[in-house]
Amino acid sequence: MATSVPNRLPTGKNSTAEKLLVAASELMIERSSIEISLSDIAQKSGANAALVKYHFGNKDGLLLALLARDAATEMSNLEYLLAQPITSTAKLKLHIAGIIRAYHRFPYMNRLIHYLLHETSASSADEVSKFFVAPLLDFHRRLLADGVSRGEFRPTDPVLFYTSLIGACDHLFFGRHAMSRATGVGPVTDDVCRQYIKHMETLICGGILNERMANGE
Repeated sequence: MATSVPNRLPTGKNSTAEKLLVAASELMIERSSIEISLSDIAQKSGANAALVKYHFGNKDGLLLALLARDAATEMSNLEYLLAQPITSTAKLKLHIAGIIRAYHRFPYMNRLIHYLLHETSASSADEVSKFFVAPLLDFHRRLLADGVSRGEFRPTDPVLFYTSLIGACDHLFFGRHAMSRATGVGPVTDDVCRQYIKHMETLICGGILNERMANGE
């Protein structure tokens, strides 16, 4: 699985703004940290640091734009997944894998979400809630309701489900640093990602599938 970020933004975006976003994302992946400076971004992108203010207002504005870009593809896939002519259980498994792979592809995503929700302005937190939290929670509500109506799922609180799945992803990629210091656990490799997908499928499906579906009937 690739660990680099896309080198293009949607058509119509300014090329300089694109370079700044790509530079910021590459730096955060290289350093395993969201602590990057405007001068770092400027040097990496080949653009003047003053252009960050021109295009994004400030560094927090750039980070917000970066998270919005990275989340956009994943959010657009939700409606597509719901419309597929497959079981709710199959949709659930695909969603679990998709979320974990998104966190793996953008390993700084969880730290950006925490930072923008809790350490910046209320307007930034509102934006993150609008383009990430709200659509994902709404998707979970509809997917779970669909599974219940088809007789595949037990009734499950969507807020608790969101907390379980997103929390599990968050801790894998954020808590891994603490575990590595305490127990020598290695980094999140492609193989670890695949193992975690299987683990979370077993854990979540074991909890919400009704007895008939859990037995493969």
